Amino acid sequence: MTQEFVLEQFSQGFDCSQIVLAEVAENNGLDAVTARRVSACFGGGMWCAGCCGALTGALMAVGLKYGHAVPQETDKKDRALTVMGQLRKKFVEKYRSTECKDILGHDLSIPEEMQQILDKGLIAGVCPGVICSTVDMLNGYLNVSN
Repeated sequence: MTQEFVLEQFSQGFDCSQIVLAEVAENNGLDAVTARRVSACFGGGMWCAGCCGALTGALMAVGLKYGHAVPQETDKKDRALTVMGQLRKKFVEKYRSTECKDILGHDLSIPEEMQQILDKGLIAGVCPGVICSTVDMLNGYLNVSN
């Protein structure tokens, strides 16, 4: 994945969470269209500048690979939570926060701050790198055997 690819995806209307989940979906049992639908409401930290959409999309992918889906799968739940914790820790080490507003330095849910984000070109300048890095981190967990 390249930053240019991410910018192309942005130009098509996709958000961070959609780009990340769609990137890894097909290798984890989900088609890209469904992945984009499932993750459609998680960009921009759920549009309230909360948890970064790239991280949210990555955690959805962790659930696809390791998540539990039937009662009593405590071993799978434990594995998913372990991987989630490790991925989140790496993300925080790199970006010092999981929050979109901290990574961008502005809260996109506040119109005046969203305008600052746009004026400064932060979405195009910051988010592609975060997405690419998150996909790289994620692939390290998805490519290991169960």
